[in-house]
Amino acid sequence: MNHPLKNIFLFLLVTAIFVSCSKSNTATPPATLPVFAKGADVSWLTQMEASGIKFYNSQGTQQECMSLLKDLGINSIRLRAWVNPPAGWNNTKDVVAKAVRAQALGMRIMIDFHYSDTWADPSHQPKPAAWSTFNIGQLTTAVSTYTTGVMDTLKLSGITPDWVQIGNETNDGMLWEDGRASASMANFANLIKAGYAAVKSVSPTSQVIVHLSNGYDNSLFTWMFDGLKANGVSWDIIGMSLYPAYAPQGNSGWAAVNTNCLSNMTSLIARYGTPVMVVEVGMPYNDPADAKSFLLDILTKTKNISGNNGLGVFYWEPECYNNWQGYTLGAFDNTGKPTAAMDAFLN
Repeated sequence: MNHPLKNIFLFLLVTAIFVSCSKSNTATPPATLPVFAKGADVSWLTQMEASGIKFYNSQGTQQECMSLLKDLGINSIRLRAWVNPPAGWNNTKDVVAKAVRAQALGMRIMIDFHYSDTWADPSHQPKPAAWSTFNIGQLTTAVSTYTTGVMDTLKLSGITPDWVQIGNETNDGMLWEDGRASASMANFANLIKAGYAAVKSVSPTSQVIVHLSNGYDNSLFTWMFDGLKANGVSWDIIGMSLYPAYAPQGNSGWAAVNTNCLSNMTSLIARYGTPVMVVEVGMPYNDPADAKSFLLDILTKTKNISGNNGLGVFYWEPECYNNWQGYTLGAFDNTGKPTAAMDAFLN
């Protein structure tokens, strides 16, 4: 006799088996790969705008600079942060204003802490005026307090940076002389530790970068990162600058520079187990064809590094034109329009 309860039981059993088999044959979705950063540092932008500088697309139509860069393939913006610059540009308020604009366009953001009132680079790492008399202990506290303050201010404005640099082109440390790495790697390490902890305390997802220049120079990078590692420093990404015009191999052309940079990047990834990013590049604005070839090559080399360990390439101030501040390595012509070099980011 075909009892109704027996039919219901059989139906439920078959359904359970079907669902179980369906689940067992469903592949686990692949992890989402990080979007490769095609970036631009536009820290001069608000100062340029205040000086009446305008920007134009290739058809000659005036356009807001960040939206123009987005149309040219840029998906990330880098902004330098100065502690108390006399003219105000690149102070916390200015940095936040630019970050808000970038985020409104859906662009990711990198904050580049210089820990200075002005330029910090391999030749200059001056203390902020307010920190000029501080010893290393006081400087370490100041780095922590200042970094936390900027990160908190960004957070209050709804900004979570994807990346944060602790120092800019710190080939020999920062906050000289106390933080000069060749004099005391331990002192420099303590400053990096303080900045790293401060970033993570406010924004655990932000990736911390330690940045050196001369991306083709493996000996520089291994000296620095071996020293930091020996002193217990953590970092998430190794950042580097790459300017062929300033490289010893530059006389042989940019291709040799890029080849050495790729060799350095792959060596660093293997040695330290952290990814790399080219956070500054630049080429003469008046040779756009060569600049485009250089950019296409370094973008391809970085993006194709095994294991997705090459995270991005950023052009340093491509919007500069007409000899702005004496800088001639931008990627706009003297009429304020992007050169063909920027086409590299559309690929």
